[in-house]
Amino acid sequence: MSSNRIRRITKEIADVHADSLSQITVEPLGGGNDITHLRGTFLGPPGTPYEGGTYKVDIKIPNEYPFRPPVMKFETRVWHPNISSQTGAICLDTLSSAWSPVLTIKSALLSLQSLLNTPEPKDPQDAEVANMLIKRPKEFERIAREWAVIYAGAPRKHSGESSGGATDESLRQQELEAMEQETQEDLSKYDGYNKDLVDRFCSMGFDVDRVVDAFNYVGVDRMEGEDYELDEAFMGDITARLLGEP
Repeated sequence: MSSNRIRRITKEIADVHADSLSQITVEPLGGGNDITHLRGTFLGPPGTPYEGGTYKVDIKIPNEYPFRPPVMKFETRVWHPNISSQTGAICLDTLSSAWSPVLTIKSALLSLQSLLNTPEPKDPQDAEVANMLIKRPKEFERIAREWAVIYAGAPRKHSGESSGGATDESLRQQELEAMEQETQEDLSKYDGYNKDLVDRFCSMGFDVDRVVDAFNYVGVDRMEGEDYELDEAFMGDITARLLGEP
């Protein structure tokens, strides 16, 4: 890494440390000395289901920084249409096509905080969450809040929720176990395929069972549950199967 790049990243980290108002943190992952692999945190924005939670973000700085954006994904699980509920991958133009060298790690984290306040279900990273937000917004808000309590440490008392006092920690653990069980049961319908891979076809209006059937029919590799880009030939065969073409 060039000395100019080192100086820039070091200065950006120092600027975050000097700003106590934003309540954003950035530190080398694991407290080490590698400033190209960081962990950022910020608070869930007020007035949203994420309020009161602390959200951790994994940040990898590419060699071409600042001319290429940092690679960010949520470590904290989030129920949000533009964030994968399974991998933490993020759909945000600031971290891709709209990135500019004048932007910083801090501004990127602020953009993620803002994203929690302004979900875009028509440009989803997680099609299942996006469909819920569009069709069942109250259910979306309930689950988003539950995940904020369970995974981000948000207080239970919110919008009429009851407080459990000394039993909060045990209640949270029970809910976490129930949520994990529910998630595993939900993922079983993906038949070993990566959820995001399947959901990209679901966002076109097809249900999960039909997409999985098409994957099996054309012999799509499960890749041990990893997400990847399908070859053009597979895309054509899958689409034809979904549309009922011979």
